[in-house]
Amino acid sequence: MTVETKRSFCRFCHASCAMLVDVEDNKIKAVRGDKDDQLFGGYTCIKGRQLPDMHNLPDRMLTSKLRQKDGSFKDISTADALALAGARMKKMVEEHGPHSIAVYCGTNAFQNSAVLGTAYAFTQGIGSRNYYTSVTVDQPAKVFTTARYGMWMGGGNAFEESDIAMFVGNNPITSHYSSGLPPFSPSRRLRDAKERGLKLIVADPRVSEMGKLADIYLPVKPGEDPALLAGMLNVILAEKLYDQNFVAAHVDGVEELEAAVKPMTPDIAAKRAGVDRDDLIKAARMFAGANKGRIVTGTGPEMAGNGTLTEYLVASLNILCARFNQEGEKTAVPMVFNPLSGGPKKAQVAPPMPMFGEGFPQSRIRGLGHLGKEMPCNVLADEILTPGEGQIKAFISIGGNPEIAFPDQQKVRRALEECELFIQIDPWMSASAKRADIILAPSMCLEREDINNVSDAFCEEPYAHYTEAMVPAPGDTMDEYEMLWWLAKHMGIEMNYPGGAVSMETCPDKATVLDLISVGSLLKPSKAKADAAALDRKGAAITYHDLHPVVGPADPDCENRFNLAAGAMPNELTEYTINDPVKDGFDFRLISRRSKHRYNSNGHPFPKLVEKMPTNPAFINPEDLKQAGISDGAIIEITSPTASIFGMAKADKKIRRGVISMSHAFGDSDAGKDDVMTKGSSTNRLIVDDDWLDPITGQAMQSAIPVRVSKA
Repeated sequence: MTVETKRSFCRFCHASCAMLVDVEDNKIKAVRGDKDDQLFGGYTCIKGRQLPDMHNLPDRMLTSKLRQKDGSFKDISTADALALAGARMKKMVEEHGPHSIAVYCGTNAFQNSAVLGTAYAFTQGIGSRNYYTSVTVDQPAKVFTTARYGMWMGGGNAFEESDIAMFVGNNPITSHYSSGLPPFSPSRRLRDAKERGLKLIVADPRVSEMGKLADIYLPVKPGEDPALLAGMLNVILAEKLYDQNFVAAHVDGVEELEAAVKPMTPDIAAKRAGVDRDDLIKAARMFAGANKGRIVTGTGPEMAGNGTLTEYLVASLNILCARFNQEGEKTAVPMVFNPLSGGPKKAQVAPPMPMFGEGFPQSRIRGLGHLGKEMPCNVLADEILTPGEGQIKAFISIGGNPEIAFPDQQKVRRALEECELFIQIDPWMSASAKRADIILAPSMCLEREDINNVSDAFCEEPYAHYTEAMVPAPGDTMDEYEMLWWLAKHMGIEMNYPGGAVSMETCPDKATVLDLISVGSLLKPSKAKADAAALDRKGAAITYHDLHPVVGPADPDCENRFNLAAGAMPNELTEYTINDPVKDGFDFRLISRRSKHRYNSNGHPFPKLVEKMPTNPAFINPEDLKQAGISDGAIIEITSPTASIFGMAKADKKIRRGVISMSHAFGDSDAGKDDVMTKGSSTNRLIVDDDWLDPITGQAMQSAIPVRVSKA
């Protein structure tokens, strides 16, 4: 057969790297970077280069599965499985009400451009409050809490125009969907930026790839990011280094913030954060003294127990130093396909936008409720396990792996097993799929149409890529959005998108659904599809320079201002200052880390990635290993106040003393000492979901976990 080369983009992670795909006999044979692409220039990451393995795995599910009474699975046609599931859920709604149905969209759901919008339309059609996504697992504060202080309608400074950048607990060279650095050959972009004069500040308990390039590296203690940030604010406010004209014109609550950070003197803040006092002061002066730039965080600081406070302090630094685009400047992130970009871009503060609290749907668990449109994942297991009105009876997991990704692993497993109807949409037998009553077999990324709406948030140009399916979907697989439509049809509910309803007689095509999801965006997906098809380089990406929004003038009567004293802040800083989470007998702090060979809980089935990283090493400073009498490569037991896991000790002098660094989504609840070298262990087993919580988002502490270490 002749090999045909087509243009597409990678949907393993959020970067959406442009690729050339070799197809032979309707099978994916090879992928490589598209050197002619204007944004990526041939760049791809190691994960994306595994797409052929992903599509052609021998044990990939090509038909759906139904659990039998003895626990085994038998094949069932996807159409029959959907009809069965729809009928059962319809009956559950009739008997137990709409909140008996829950939907979770995990990491891979974000890689299918139509799934999140369709999943939300599905839950809204039912009338259920139980819509969940992985955002509330690792970074809810970043998304849902900072809008209450005010948002600048012109957006923040672009990385390419910045002369300062500070990264707190994130490593975008490895984690390509991290904020602050565009994920298009990030290492090269960072080095180019430094050559043009960018100053880089990195705060991280380990010397990551970013830390190696930093002008100032701050080895902050796990969980003590608020001390570092408050110390920097103390310096900036005391020395009046902030943009006084901007603050006078646009910011309230400065006096309250100044009073809250006053006790965090450089000496006190540096001691608690575990950094050098002079470096802290130097970092504050360097950040405030720059013209343009941002401070951004990763998931690590949010997962360390003080996510809302950390994001508040980051927002305060950016606001005081006026790190925003002004009138006449282009917006930093045009977001071609994202409806959020449809609003006016003005040099002014938007009205406050509450995204949680009074007026939002409430969970039955721990007094928590909706964050924006979704329920926090930290209540899901208890919503399944807790009897009574509103108990979840049916749970649909799309593109996720809750048993591995969620905190309190043993409870999550119990919830999945006890749920009356657990439906897992999964291309392989993951840890969560093993618990399912029905496994639905989805098509995969190169077998469907898509747009690059996930990477929109990282593109500093109006870059649009609409890709056709490279090959037909094999076997009895189906696009996830189509599965949800069929479930809705069998349940007799309507599907309403932001752009209107779809017919419930015939399943709509992908472009139609994407247009309905993206209404109000800069460009209709169907227009991008037609434009891409008409190119000489058919299917290539297009940069729509004429669509790039420019920040307009403020409204003459605008009275909105930032309010740094809104809600619980900055009083929460005072509580943090007097609270020290140290626990006797647990002298180490275990932090989460990203791996270039994994994407959250994905990557475990792929041979080449497993060969590179077969287990989940516990990286520890060599001096700590020596003091504990543990040899490099030994199997160790890591114990928290809740549980124990096993790991392979790996000496790493880049880790600060008293810290263990491990990936947070490995193994499954069966993993133990005997198979730690082939499965790895999930650090989520070490924590519970009803203690050590962020007071606003309810997020469990999944990093900076107090632990002790011993020989296994």
